Amino acid sequence: MPGGRLTQQERRQIALGVADGLAYAEIARQLDRPTSTITREVMRNGGPSAYRADLAHRATEARAHRRKQTAPRVPQAAPQAYGRDAEAVRAYEEVFTTVMMASGMPTMTARVMACLTLTDTGSLTASELVQRLHVSPASVSKSITFLEGQGLIRREREEGRRERYVVDDDIWYQSMMASARSTAQIVETARQGVTVLGAGTPAGTRMENIARFLDFVSESIARAAEQAREILHTKPQAPSDAGDAGDASDPERNVAKTDEFPGEPRS
Repeated sequence: MPGGRLTQQERRQIALGVADGLAYAEIARQLDRPTSTITREVMRNGGPSAYRADLAHRATEARAHRRKQTAPRVPQAAPQAYGRDAEAVRAYEEVFTTVMMASGMPTMTARVMACLTLTDTGSLTASELVQRLHVSPASVSKSITFLEGQGLIRREREEGRRERYVVDDDIWYQSMMASARSTAQIVETARQGVTVLGAGTPAGTRMENIARFLDFVSESIARAAEQAREILHTKPQAPSDAGDAGDASDPERNVAKTDEFPGEPRS
């Protein structure tokens, strides 16, 4: 497998593959590169709809040049805890960031979120984020404001005026509940459309089916989040040899696997 940075020719092949609608894994196989390398390359340079090989190559060279200029001022990275491989952790943080970006999160915000989430403490100060990410305080501040507005982090005041930003263990539950509430609003609006368009008309029927589908999804998300919430506050248990009978107190096993649409009779 070739190592080092992507060449300009490889970037042109990536651009052709993206334009042809190939999956990142297929492009990676053609180049004998890890899929994560192709994913990061595309998402870091405009995404699949805006990726351009020449622009991506120049942007990468510019980033490398900036890192080289600032290298003497960057302190040496501290040893990783628990015997972790520092390079593997760094690569995984890039993958996690890329996934957050693919979900719609801005690039800098995704980097801040990944940095906070992957720390053992789950919290960092603004200055620690600046040092870890090698970015300006303004960039961190803007990202923190966005994440706080989404309910994904919270602030803790330390001695003096310094603040610590915390990834709460409950944020994924809160995120799922917010999604359920947002979907429920769409359901209400769709049902208003049925009244306006007329029940039984083609458009009215379409809106009613949308409402029924999303109502089921919204209720399922909220119910599953409530049932599984305890998972966020417990330590994973080692696999046992007791079989798959499960424990009635285990929230992971209690989350409903199937359900009927609300209001419809069970078969």
